[in-house]
Amino acid sequence: MALTVLWAGMTGARAADPQPYVTVIRPTGNADLDAAVRASSDLLGLQKTHTVSPFALVGRIHNDYARIRSALESFGYYAPDIRIQAAIASKTGGGTPQDGHDPDLPEWMQAIPADQKLELTISITRGTQFHIGAITLNPAKGQPPVRLDDHENAALGIKTGDPAIAANILRAQSQLQTTLAEEGYALADVSTPQAWLRPQTRTIDLAFTIMRGPVVNLGAFGFGGLRRTHPAYVVRRLTIAPGELYQPSRIEAARQGLSSMGVFSDVQVRHDQHLASDGTLPLDFSFVESKRHSVGVEGGYSTDLGGRAGVSWTHRNLFGNAERLRLTALVTGLGGSAEQGLGYDVYADLMKPDFGSRNQNLSARIEWIRQLLYSYRQTALLARAGVVRRVSSHWNVAFGGEIEQERIDQMSQTNDYFIASLPLSATYDGTGVDNPITPATHGVRINMNVTPSVSLEHRTSFFAIMQATISTYFDLKHLGLSRPGRSVFAVRGTIGNVEGASTFDIPPDQRLYAGGSATVRGYRYQGVGPQFPHSRYAIGGTSMDAGSLEYRQRILQKFGAVGFIDVGQVADGSTPFKGTLRAGAGAGARYYTPIGPVRLDIAVPLNRPPRGDKWELYVGLGETF
Repeated sequence: MALTVLWAGMTGARAADPQPYVTVIRPTGNADLDAAVRASSDLLGLQKTHTVSPFALVGRIHNDYARIRSALESFGYYAPDIRIQAAIASKTGGGTPQDGHDPDLPEWMQAIPADQKLELTISITRGTQFHIGAITLNPAKGQPPVRLDDHENAALGIKTGDPAIAANILRAQSQLQTTLAEEGYALADVSTPQAWLRPQTRTIDLAFTIMRGPVVNLGAFGFGGLRRTHPAYVVRRLTIAPGELYQPSRIEAARQGLSSMGVFSDVQVRHDQHLASDGTLPLDFSFVESKRHSVGVEGGYSTDLGGRAGVSWTHRNLFGNAERLRLTALVTGLGGSAEQGLGYDVYADLMKPDFGSRNQNLSARIEWIRQLLYSYRQTALLARAGVVRRVSSHWNVAFGGEIEQERIDQMSQTNDYFIASLPLSATYDGTGVDNPITPATHGVRINMNVTPSVSLEHRTSFFAIMQATISTYFDLKHLGLSRPGRSVFAVRGTIGNVEGASTFDIPPDQRLYAGGSATVRGYRYQGVGPQFPHSRYAIGGTSMDAGSLEYRQRILQKFGAVGFIDVGQVADGSTPFKGTLRAGAGAGARYYTPIGPVRLDIAVPLNRPPRGDKWELYVGLGETF
């Protein structure tokens, strides 16, 4: 009854339920420790979203003592002084603060009027940081004494005298176990260390129990879930084999290699915790095969080439060895200023991975093309086959053969050509970007092509087309001007020439051109270079060079802006950097999607030729380069 009279006498008003409050945590002088304390405090984390009654708030205060103590101990502070004080929030002061351990704190809170907010202040005195004392390595039952070599000691990563930071001690356990496993101790086990607090010396003694077990080689491999894929092909794709030393990193690399084949939606590898009778460790691979068929759509638009749209159908794992067949049909030339009418592009692609050896793919294509450009009208049937070989993590080389039967109409003259060529190429990619649609932010890309060719039927000629493109990317984060990947300069340069024949001895589609998104924006496709007099018809040339400078700026999360300037020229000769230099400039917008940025660019010519377009619009997926 006395309690009731006291409460009524103190307030004369209804108490708040729930009780609003604000939490203030005083800095300790260690930013990392402060962050850990803030993360551990329920008072701070729940003050806005989970307000509670005064009695429940007292329980939250009591719980915070333990939570904050755990955060301090994880940094080696095992003798801290933690104080939590409660006061009525007020600009003029809220009276005498109440200690969080005060047994009368619940009644004091009940006496706070409903229109008052509570202020909880957490003050911490860290005390002396404890350090690691003795480290004992105990063998598991039945195991010989434990002795670590220099490499294993380095993996442990802690020593006597180090600050007793819990994260480092727990990391030592996992690092040592990982190192032992990589040395072939497949059954190795390093226990969570036992710790003994020594308040007198401000140290913590640690004891690890270690079981090495035997050094183990890989045993037989089992494959589960293969329905259409041949096990023999999976074995050829593996980078590990029975009899080799057990190493988790190489096993994981082999698993990822199988996942990258494109025929599995999931690949897992497991092993038992006991050895086979011969002392080896068998591995069990399990697979979930992807759907064999898929349908895709393709589209794009630019004011010079117009719209292009079509569909593709893909059959994966055609013969059980990860082969891929893709059939594509496109309608082209939908309203472009460089086009005279509708065309088509229909082709069938077959890709066979690991042709002859690992990291070497065979690709073949049959293609039917009709395009009605202002430069020429072409109807052609092409067949090509080639091998792409991955030489290193950055370099690929390709070689093959191609034949083309075509009919070309140019300036009211129609000619048939039969062209045989042997394209050779080498590419370097140091951008670290696996998906070509993903924008690069650093590094260099290089592409070099040499294509010896012979043209038959009309003006038999031998010639070789040589072309090289290099692009590089610079992230302004290196100058401290932006966050990583937000502001990037991109530069591209292209040079090409044809040796062995003059311009009019080469079929029109084999000549060099510039203009369009691949070279000089602001000019229509093939709109840079020599033209037939008083026409929009491009002649083409035997030398070409072009360059681009682009600034890319990310805006918020999904948007971006681009500014660019392109230059280029085409000439009738074997030496580049001749002809009339054309320049274009423009800007664009980007919308970043999970599969790549949607691109919209507008460009204008800075020195427009006669009958040239006044501006160009480009829409597509992925950056221009």
